[in-house]
Amino acid sequence: MLKQFSFIFLFLISGFFFCQSKEYEAPNYKVIQKNIENKDSEYYYPKLMDKLKANDTLITNDQYKHLYFGYTFQKDYHPYKTSENEKKLNSYFQKKDLKKSDYAEIIKISNAALNDFPLNLRVMNFLAYIYHLDGNEAMAKKVSHNLYGLFGAIFSSGDGRDCTTGFHVITVSHEYVVMNILQLEIASQSLTGDCDYLALEKDKYKLPGVYFNITKLKEKGFDFK
Repeated sequence: MLKQFSFIFLFLISGFFFCQSKEYEAPNYKVIQKNIENKDSEYYYPKLMDKLKANDTLITNDQYKHLYFGYTFQKDYHPYKTSENEKKLNSYFQKKDLKKSDYAEIIKISNAALNDFPLNLRVMNFLAYIYHLDGNEAMAKKVSHNLYGLFGAIFSSGDGRDCTTGFHVITVSHEYVVMNILQLEIASQSLTGDCDYLALEKDKYKLPGVYFNITKLKEKGFDFK
């Protein structure tokens, strides 16, 4: 059902992915860490996170980059962990038809899941969609605006065409969200150096597969705590 949630973003980023010139740069994690720990910086992480949680629509592109990649330096960063609240949403994710009576509960659980992991793109996508279905376009736009900003951070980090220019992600789940948003069907997955390589069906798309740089995940090992 995730593909149905992507209506807000697909037209914005699909063209970017396939027509992108070299307008990307791998994140400089040392500089990002220095900036987000500086209390006098506009990138000071607690302030940026407060803005995100408040659905501030004035966050800049550079601030989104610091929010996204800077999360890897936070004590709550657990790239392989799924919160209990996100697990509660699984039954709703899998439903073909959602009932209006479900909306309030979904919104409640989604916001709780985002409190556990504020950069949960799958949940943000779902939440924006549910707000839309519920007729709350103001909140749908706010959540989708911040979601698009975080996607922009990912797409600013590479072009996904080989491992040296792979998209940098902070959790494997974000790879699947990106692929779903772009409506690209995965044929297989493999680990290549510092990248996850998601192969596409042969001759179906303009490229054979997409590379995601998972350097920060590998630094964490396989810690599911």
